[in-house]
Amino acid sequence: MSITLAPTLTLANGVEMPQLGLGTWPMNDAEAAETVTTALELGYRLIDTAENYQNERGVGQGIRNASVPRDQVFVTTKFNREWHGFEGAKDACEASLKRLELDYIDLLLIHWPNPDQDRFVEAYLGLVNLLDRGLVRAIGTSNFKPAHLQRLLDLGLKPHLNQIQLDPYHRRDDLIALHQRHGIVTESWRPLGCGNAMLADPVILAIAEQHQRTPAQIVLRWAVQQGFATTTKSSNPQRMADNLNIFDFSLTTEEMSSLNSLGHDDPDMLDADHFGH
Repeated sequence: MSITLAPTLTLANGVEMPQLGLGTWPMNDAEAAETVTTALELGYRLIDTAENYQNERGVGQGIRNASVPRDQVFVTTKFNREWHGFEGAKDACEASLKRLELDYIDLLLIHWPNPDQDRFVEAYLGLVNLLDRGLVRAIGTSNFKPAHLQRLLDLGLKPHLNQIQLDPYHRRDDLIALHQRHGIVTESWRPLGCGNAMLADPVILAIAEQHQRTPAQIVLRWAVQQGFATTTKSSNPQRMADNLNIFDFSLTTEEMSSLNSLGHDDPDMLDADHFGH
């Protein structure tokens, strides 16, 4: 059986990561184990988890149960605010490695900046140390806003990637511009929106009909066509296969513009200045 493999993006330190992967929130360990194995057999090579998801054990089991060699799987995980600090980052990494039962993590991220405790710079320095020691292959941030990233950049610290909420409804042009200036890869979480409202948008439905694709495929194509990495959660094998099958068509300039026009303010969007774990 032929499978689709996502193309790769090259991070600033030369490490290659798949452009599209499987997100595992809010799966429990049992669901994560089964879904990760299925996803890898379908062709997924990027698996995204986090300490806060409480499913790293399941993710690790799913990787071991699959027929795909470990060195072909790109594993991302993230750690919580209690580990913000130089030594804390090391402790968080070692705990994740133990839960995952892996020898290294491909990409380790600070999950939220938590500026109220003002320790994310020390946490990032801890990530640099882990990178130097070979426990992780790449490092970065998640949910960092421009001001948070600038604190790091001013010290000569440049994350390889920043993972943010991003979709046609939630445009992050200021962040994306900053990423592009500094060679930071943009990765989107929850790329298909919250619930099904965005996927039922008439603009997206019309483009999907034009291409004979699902609305989810159109939205994912919008992300990868801009050079973003993204992870999407599904435990349905057919939907997982569909989500991966987006690299054999392109959206026109006009269609991309139509999708970009859907951006609007969302008062319920999580604000990293005030929310974090």
